[in-house]
Amino acid sequence: MASSGEEASSGSPGRAGTGTELAQLDTAEDFEVLEEEEEEEEDEDDLSELPPLEDVGRPAREEAQPPERGAGDAAGDPQEWLDVLGNGLLKKKTLVPGQGVDSRPQKGQDVTIRLKATLEDGTVVEEDPALTFTLGDCDVLQALDLCVQLLEMGETALIVSEAKYCYGAQGRSPDIPPNASLTLEVELLAARDAPDLELLSGKEKIQLANRKRERGNFFYQQADYVLAINSYDIALRIVGSSSKVDFSPDEEAELLDVKVKCLNNLAASQLKLDHFKAALKSCNLVLEHQPGNIKALFRKGKVLAQQGEYREAIPILKAALKLEPSNKTIHAELSKLVKKHADQRNVETEMYRKMLGNPSTSGTPRKCKDKLPWSIPWKWLFGATAIALGGVALSVVIAARN
Repeated sequence: MASSGEEASSGSPGRAGTGTELAQLDTAEDFEVLEEEEEEEEDEDDLSELPPLEDVGRPAREEAQPPERGAGDAAGDPQEWLDVLGNGLLKKKTLVPGQGVDSRPQKGQDVTIRLKATLEDGTVVEEDPALTFTLGDCDVLQALDLCVQLLEMGETALIVSEAKYCYGAQGRSPDIPPNASLTLEVELLAARDAPDLELLSGKEKIQLANRKRERGNFFYQQADYVLAINSYDIALRIVGSSSKVDFSPDEEAELLDVKVKCLNNLAASQLKLDHFKAALKSCNLVLEHQPGNIKALFRKGKVLAQQGEYREAIPILKAALKLEPSNKTIHAELSKLVKKHADQRNVETEMYRKMLGNPSTSGTPRKCKDKLPWSIPWKWLFGATAIALGGVALSVVIAARN
């Protein structure tokens, strides 16, 4: 079984690791439930507990640092640096001009670049002579995805990025430490339209969807749940796209497996952001295909519990526990919910008692008893008086007729 602390330790700076290189999805409290996979190499849709993103410092590599206004000319003219986002965290400088603005690539195209990435101390952590990715799909580091669309064909540029747009607080073991800024030397080599999804073979569609899903796992590891959701959505669109190519039964089954994993991971990310309605929908979609999917059952129970729907959550967790009776995490979660549900019912019972005017204080019944001796005689008195008057009136009427 894969370890929850496993890191994505290889691949380009823009790509997450594949296969067993990926860390597990979901929180530590869910780990036992969500770690169990049919095959070890398929155990990719669990996530380990992640720390929050932290504030990071400015890049410290002197020769790559974009100069501030009024600084010396050691790093060149300050006007040559483009502050890409306007926050000073991501800057670009042209080293070799390209073929003009009209040659810039468009979002959705597959681009190929030459890449060299270095740390602030000059250590080279990546070199790729032909890195290809889909522009705008967040397939690579945000620094690349944001800046490559500003490159002209044939242009070589220097990009200085803080950790926020690279590997963040997690870093990349073993070569990129946490909160590390990177200097990227990039040359745009080619740009072409992405392949038509309708014409992809089953194998090609599976591979493409898995790459997007793995990228979502990478963003989840970085605690960037919004971008994780984006990647899972892209993967699901690929899986659900129409096709003009016939797939084999095995390919259909594998596509369904990718879809289920994406939906489970999507629900985990939505739950992290407290998007309970969306997470519940994702869980239900999984259960439509696989009613006995323990991960979906467990997450659905957690979503309902977060919404205070303990009555609905408890039987769902019981169903998950029935499928895996020895799972301690389900036991613990179920016990916690049963206690919360009991407390909730006690509160509701007390509220209803007060609403019905039957509070549980000892003084109230005594007041009711005090009223009985007075209320009953007066009722009988009024009744007897009415009967007597009726009798007198009847006698008068009979006498008058005679």
